[in-house]
Amino acid sequence: MNKIDKNDYTNNNREEVNMQTVQKIALALTIIGALTWGLVGLFNFNIVEAIFGVDALFTKIVYTFVGLAGIINIGLLIMPFEHTARK
Repeated sequence: MNKIDKNDYTNNNREEVNMQTVQKIALALTIIGALTWGLVGLFNFNIVEAIFGVDALFTKIVYTFVGLAGIINIGLLIMPFEHTARK
């Protein structure tokens, strides 16, 4: 393996680790969003609004991040399973 190939492998490995980190964060936010909707559906209780307020800026930021996390997780649905399995 020459020096260029080794650097390419290292950069690709870093990119893969960074993407896995982003996907794990997105998955955590999606789970938080799902639990929040579960509370709303079962008990008519919105924990995000209870903590931060109904029309608070931070409430809207939380909802925005959860929505973006859902969009990121769409990639997990269309990605082949061999890429999502642990190596």
